[in-house]
Amino acid sequence: MDSGDKASKYKGQGSSLLLVLVNALCFSLLQAEPIRVLVTGAAGQIAYSLLYSIAKGDVFGKDQPIILVLLDIPPMLPVLDGVVMELQDCALPLLREVIPTDKVEVGFKDLDAAILVGSMPRKEGMERKDLLKANVAIFKTQGAALDKYAKKTVKVLVVGNPANTNCLIASKSAPSIPKENFSCLTRLDHNRASSQVAMRCGVSSDKVKNVIIWGNHSSTQYPDVHHAKVNVHGSEMAAYDAIKDDAWLRGDFISTVQLRGAAVIKARKLSSAMSAAKAICDHMRDIWFGTKEGEFISMGVYAGGNSYGIPEDLIYSFPVQIKNKTWKVVDGLSINDFSRAKMDATAAELVEERDTALDFLSQ
Repeated sequence: MDSGDKASKYKGQGSSLLLVLVNALCFSLLQAEPIRVLVTGAAGQIAYSLLYSIAKGDVFGKDQPIILVLLDIPPMLPVLDGVVMELQDCALPLLREVIPTDKVEVGFKDLDAAILVGSMPRKEGMERKDLLKANVAIFKTQGAALDKYAKKTVKVLVVGNPANTNCLIASKSAPSIPKENFSCLTRLDHNRASSQVAMRCGVSSDKVKNVIIWGNHSSTQYPDVHHAKVNVHGSEMAAYDAIKDDAWLRGDFISTVQLRGAAVIKARKLSSAMSAAKAICDHMRDIWFGTKEGEFISMGVYAGGNSYGIPEDLIYSFPVQIKNKTWKVVDGLSINDFSRAKMDATAAELVEERDTALDFLSQ
């Protein structure tokens, strides 16, 4: 082999090496930066059902690395250590780090998303005002921590009950974060309503769209199917036409959805966990990736500027559509007298909750 052939050989190897290096650099640049996701009440049963789905990419995307921050109270830290071990043992490629903590300055630092599951549960003999007072203290602290430590773009989902009012307190305690970044979970109620309609029609739940949960995540909520559609044998029709039982839709259907949480507790001796975790995933995935064209879902959001006559300084569940991580209340839906009365009743409960909570907040 002469010197020219040797030069040609090494030149070819150099080009191949350069190509490999360029490809490696491009691949590293394409790798998304990890996002920081906080779950509070992380040693509890809802979180136990939730964390795996987040860590394996079901919520924020199959190519989105995650740093999971797990916050709970000091007595729960030993349990949290077990949760961390299990997450490690799942060997999930997207899960870059798990940070267990009981300190807000660690838990709320540089967050992209916060899922506030932990709250004071109602105990036997506890009046509602006592429950509100305990939770005002919790969500005032967490709102202030969001304000001080989290990114201003953080998306905050409040799950812990009373979810609507807890969400309002957290938002008021974080004045530098837009109110629109806060929402509370009524997707579980939405999913319950969709499932009841689907079972009644003998179709799968993905054949039902545009049910609405109005108002509070409580027994006063109003599950509304006046605008819902059901796909039966390839033909889309109004839910009322598909079901053909107005008495059921205005009676047992509503009470079944309103009281479903209590029914689960009576049967399981524990509150909803698997279904709540699924609803949290649905809610956050829709915030991140948007709702389907022509469809809306239910979320508790700030009522400012709504077109439905709902008092503005509330977190109230509306039908919303989401695009570019921004929700918009679906306007212009016709509201009959039956619906109006239900919507106003749940709003009245929220006003009473808000006023009680704000009294505690000012103390």
